[in-house]
Amino acid sequence: MQQNELVIGVDLGASNVRAALVQNGEILRIAKSPLPKDKSYSGVLNTIFSVIDQVHQVGVIGIGVGVPSVVNRKDGIVYNVQNIPTWVEVPLKQILQERYNCVVQVNNDANCFALGECLFGQGRQFKNFVGLAIGTGVGGGIINNGKLLRDVNCGSGEFGEIPYLDGRFEDYCSSLFFTNHYQTDGATVFERALAGNEEALRISHEFGKHLGKLFYTIILALDPEAILIGGSIAKAFDLYKDTALAELTKFPYPKSIEKIIIQPTNTLEVQLLGSAALYFDALD
Repeated sequence: MQQNELVIGVDLGASNVRAALVQNGEILRIAKSPLPKDKSYSGVLNTIFSVIDQVHQVGVIGIGVGVPSVVNRKDGIVYNVQNIPTWVEVPLKQILQERYNCVVQVNNDANCFALGECLFGQGRQFKNFVGLAIGTGVGGGIINNGKLLRDVNCGSGEFGEIPYLDGRFEDYCSSLFFTNHYQTDGATVFERALAGNEEALRISHEFGKHLGKLFYTIILALDPEAILIGGSIAKAFDLYKDTALAELTKFPYPKSIEKIIIQPTNTLEVQLLGSAALYFDALD
């Protein structure tokens, strides 16, 4: 796979858009802009144009976009984008191809995270793994036999939507757990836990138990070599690791648990690298 071409990776987040110019797996330039407060259809689109324009240059042959939604992979239509109510159905691939006159690929943002790990990060050592992105939500990308799983709607790996307790796993395994149950945020809890605050440590351990049950579910469904954790919450892995892994002692197939590797990512800007890598992934 040749990766010396100039490509752009775009990450559409809940509050901002980022774009990066990428060559040979290295980021040459990054731009970032907040989304408009009203998150209007055209306002979000113009923000995407703005960040792409800031990193674009002559020679760019492809653009990859990661979005928090399901996607018609063939036509690049995104549906019901999370945190952007105005984006119910957007032909994003067509819009960008017409504007920039290059190949455009669109995919789910969690898939981009997994693809970035597969090509440029810790995932290079595994043929089969799950990239689990944990932040304001929970989503996963599945690497099968060294390639991103080519599902129909980019919806596989939406582990956060699996029913759990009185809601979904996302309610207990993302930042929603801290805001909904303790009226605070994960960063504050983890900061206090690192300082030795007992209540913060208890909350961190409780979060770990829920996350461990999510690991349990993923392993039952996919039996991967590894689960690589990304997103803002991954940075505090050591605070909840023990209680999360303790849940796996109840797993019905102990040999599977002996072999699996669960760890946070240390790959810088893996989301943007993965979005850019959509161009190369589509060539296979």
